[in-house]
Amino acid sequence: MPQTRIPAAWMRGGTSKGVFFLASDLPANTTERDALLVRLLGSPDPYGKQIDGLGGATSSTSKVVIVSPASEPDSDVAYRFGQVLIDEDVIDWSGNCGNLTAAVGPFALWRKLVSAPANGEANIRLWQANVGKRIHARVPVLDSLPLESGKFVLDGVAFPSAPITLTFLDPGSAEGGGILPTGNPVDTLTLDDGTPVDASLVSAGNPMVFVSAHALGADCTASQAELNADAALLARCEQLRIAGALAMGLADSAEAAARRQHTPKLALVAPPAQCQSVDGKRFAASDLDLLTRVLSMGSFHHAIPGTAAIAMAAAAGVPGSLVSRQLLNDPAGPLRIGHPSGRSEVGATTHTRQGQWMLEAAVLRRSARMLMDGWACLPG
Repeated sequence: MPQTRIPAAWMRGGTSKGVFFLASDLPANTTERDALLVRLLGSPDPYGKQIDGLGGATSSTSKVVIVSPASEPDSDVAYRFGQVLIDEDVIDWSGNCGNLTAAVGPFALWRKLVSAPANGEANIRLWQANVGKRIHARVPVLDSLPLESGKFVLDGVAFPSAPITLTFLDPGSAEGGGILPTGNPVDTLTLDDGTPVDASLVSAGNPMVFVSAHALGADCTASQAELNADAALLARCEQLRIAGALAMGLADSAEAAARRQHTPKLALVAPPAQCQSVDGKRFAASDLDLLTRVLSMGSFHHAIPGTAAIAMAAAAGVPGSLVSRQLLNDPAGPLRIGHPSGRSEVGATTHTRQGQWMLEAAVLRRSARMLMDGWACLPG
């Protein structure tokens, strides 16, 4: 057979892109499935470019999503997200992608997994299989199909689109646990040279390690390129990310934590300050509640992962956390987060229950569209 062809769609969701599949179009054997997906994206690539595949050679564009009808109660569609490593034949299934979550509902509509009204909004109940959580997606529709054109501007995306509202329900730790895995708003992690560094360890959306940028001598108004050129900073951040994974019980050794690249992520946080995004937009300190730069798959992200924004908003509601310490005022509405591509807003409802900090829900607005629909091909 000269070629293997798999039905697939290339979707943008938020500030990420990924290849979407129906579970029924992929091998049932997970080892065979993962090998197929890795090769389709062009990994492992020792050149780091994924030239012979559909991956985009960045943490935001080397992603896959598998979608199926949901078997869980109160859910319409189930999906599983995979972060494909670029230089290894590995898919990290340990967490969710908040940005690509925005594309799951539209993909389900295109594939007729769910129905929609003729016009208005389709309310689609998603089951996130990686983390076992429910998400409600409000997707604008026209003639019962996803409406992609609109005036909603998402910083980090060049063209306006129609807004998709995502409500993440109880996105904290599994099995009803709180958002602080250690129970502490601040823990102390240790760099390889023995230097102690305070960090807030938060599990909401995805596990996150929050560190003050000041503690590492970093600048949260710096560009992605400037931060990624600082090899010493990247190394210190990775050391703290690994230490945070161990403290949260996500890995049983430093080696295992190093291999688990998708989660936890690490974010540097700082008080709001005057800054400029990569496209030239200027922000006054009063336009923001917080500045951040997020480490994703070993490099600083070009914008902000959706799940990182959720965890940040959750931590902002916890007195004494390193995130809440950066706030100059209590936000009057959604948390306004400054990142390299501009500003992102996220709403969160936190409260305490039996002595634990809980996140009832988090709300993000994103956009999505189908970039290509057809066949993903491999040599036979």
